[in-house]
Amino acid sequence: MPDRTDAIDTSVTDTDAPDTADLAQLAEISALEARAFLDTMTEIASGTSPEAALSLALLATSQVLVTGARLGAVQDVVLRERFEPDDGPDTDVDALQSAILNVFEGLDTYADLVDPVTTHELTTGSLSADFAAVVAALDHGLRHYDRGNRIEALWWWQFSYLSDWGERAAMALRVLHSLLAHVRLDADEDIVAEAEFDALHP
Repeated sequence: MPDRTDAIDTSVTDTDAPDTADLAQLAEISALEARAFLDTMTEIASGTSPEAALSLALLATSQVLVTGARLGAVQDVVLRERFEPDDGPDTDVDALQSAILNVFEGLDTYADLVDPVTTHELTTGSLSADFAAVVAALDHGLRHYDRGNRIEALWWWQFSYLSDWGERAAMALRVLHSLLAHVRLDADEDIVAEAEFDALHP
């Protein structure tokens, strides 16, 4: 990412700065989608609909990765300020992670690569940890956004997407897809055949 001292007007109300206005619009869209992801993760963590947890997680993770891809596709957002504004302590996501872990009990841990580009070294990952990391990053940006630091929020979302939460969400999506495929395709052949027969002979 570029040095934050590179010049860009951080005012989102300056009508003479079209680039800044475009960034402000992107920040608004990103904020809406970040809130949607946080709301879905909160719903999953509540455990009220465990049968829908996999589908909800798949949809939410796919959508937030669209947000991340949009952030990754634009030029780097840079700010004049050298230091990040202090918008208070980070939100504690430990309780959320524990609740999601309970929902995905037995399915949470998966095999992973440390870095698929630079090494074949194996490690393990965790869906609940991935979701907690994405929530923490998005929430951090939302606190900037809600205090009026919209371009600061956009900078944070873009930087953290490239450095952390984008990879975590992408890995989680792959695991969710694999889980869904097993659920849908690993059914007993006799049961599938009976269902197909019943569908063809009502």
